[in-house]
Amino acid sequence: MTDNITSVGGGSRPEADVSALKGRTGAGAPAETRGKTTIADGVVAKIAGMATREVPGIHSLGTGMARAFGGMRERVPGAGGGAPVTRGVKVEVGERQAAVDLDVVVEYGVSIVDVAGDVRTNVISAVERMTGLEVVEVNIAVDDVHLPEGEEEVEPDEGRVR
Repeated sequence: MTDNITSVGGGSRPEADVSALKGRTGAGAPAETRGKTTIADGVVAKIAGMATREVPGIHSLGTGMARAFGGMRERVPGAGGGAPVTRGVKVEVGERQAAVDLDVVVEYGVSIVDVAGDVRTNVISAVERMTGLEVVEVNIAVDDVHLPEGEEEVEPDEGRVR
């Protein structure tokens, strides 16, 4: 068995996949290795929320209670109207990986299985492309189906001549 060992200051320590540039700082190091980038959970949640809303067949995000409170908040002046991008989105972000949980409402008539697959694909693609994090899972809870509004309130005598 052979370990990757690099001599540092006369001593040695085992390291996996050591490159010649690892540990170099200053002008000689590549720009992308100078410093640390930290991505907040809220950033990943916004990306995941936007990517979810882009998928055809998604009506909205959030559980019924979250949507109700959001609807009340939208009516209060100065309370930050508009649907927050992160409603219905929960993320866990580590150093190199992220997990996403989504609560969604789908449109009536769409294939939930197909929409869920499209959401997973879009969220994983967007988060990985924009953050460099590996998305290990996207869990989707379908909380409701949005019914067409015109079909709910059809009057039986509508269209009759009186």
